[in-house]
Amino acid sequence: MILRPPADRHRSTPSRHFAVVGAGIAGVACARTLIQAGHRVTVFEREATAGGRMASVSTPFGRFDSGAQYFTVRDPRFTQAIETAPGVCKPWSANLVRVLDAHGRVAEAALPGLEQHWVAQPGMDALVAQWAAPLGDSLVTRTNVTRIEPDALDATRWQLRTTGDDDSQHVYSGFDAVLLAVPPARTRELLDGGRLSRTISKKVEPVRIAPCWTLMIAFPQANQPTMSHLGPQWNVARSTHHRIAWLARESSKPGRDRIERWTVQASPTWSQEHLRDDRPRVEAKLLRAFAEITGIRAEPSHSQARCWPEAQTQVPVGEEHLWDAKARIGVAGDWCLGHRVEDAFLSGLTLALKVI
Repeated sequence: MILRPPADRHRSTPSRHFAVVGAGIAGVACARTLIQAGHRVTVFEREATAGGRMASVSTPFGRFDSGAQYFTVRDPRFTQAIETAPGVCKPWSANLVRVLDAHGRVAEAALPGLEQHWVAQPGMDALVAQWAAPLGDSLVTRTNVTRIEPDALDATRWQLRTTGDDDSQHVYSGFDAVLLAVPPARTRELLDGGRLSRTISKKVEPVRIAPCWTLMIAFPQANQPTMSHLGPQWNVARSTHHRIAWLARESSKPGRDRIERWTVQASPTWSQEHLRDDRPRVEAKLLRAFAEITGIRAEPSHSQARCWPEAQTQVPVGEEHLWDAKARIGVAGDWCLGHRVEDAFLSGLTLALKVI
């Protein structure tokens, strides 16, 4: 089944139609910029909502930021973009972050010169959700792009084969260019071993991204009148423990429910070593390490682990984005520059500006 979105009969100047694969912050920034420039865009996202690693999980005990924990703002273009979502982003007192040794002892506190940390509320996904809202029907969710190929009716354009979460199959066609805003492994898969763009494939090949196991735990008993607090007085810490690299008390973030909740991120090395472990085994190991670091040995009322196969960039592309004008294929993502939220935004923005 070939689906062709209807042409905009009210546009007086010609526009191009772009396919954007991936609705994380890079894909959404790219799509919005193209639309604002007068072009048509269809964004494909295999999850139910936009967000990517700007992800939040809702539980009976409150929300957890299961992906990016915060963001910093350095570039004035990102500052301007944040200002378009008034009230969504708030500063977080993570500038009081502790650095812990392998045994959970504080090695350094209130790091000097640490940048202001920001979070979206009520969850990190709120920022991307607000930016994605104007896309309307141009955002096609629960749709996995499986192949990119020349348009069956016009070889100068592209068509995308997709599958839905109900196993339905469709072909979307009539695209003047395809812009990929997905992780490197997925990018390599869609580039089909360089068939679509040998130039881009060669630049993506060296990229390396470490995985990250994330543990989300809740202790509602800590909020009882008879208990003043649970565990350490600090809310955020980086750790040199061989299993855990980051700990954050979710309830310390602005706009969050006050029930005691912690998000724990494993170290890149440990995550890689245990990448294929089952979730119960990972939960048990990380919970044991969490107790060693924090002294909290109570049984959590909620425990949930999630693995991000590609989380922290080790070897980036080294360019803001990739664009093959001859093939009409582009690539954006935080991993082009690094692994910061701002990196993802700037990559999507600059790719859109390049193609228009």
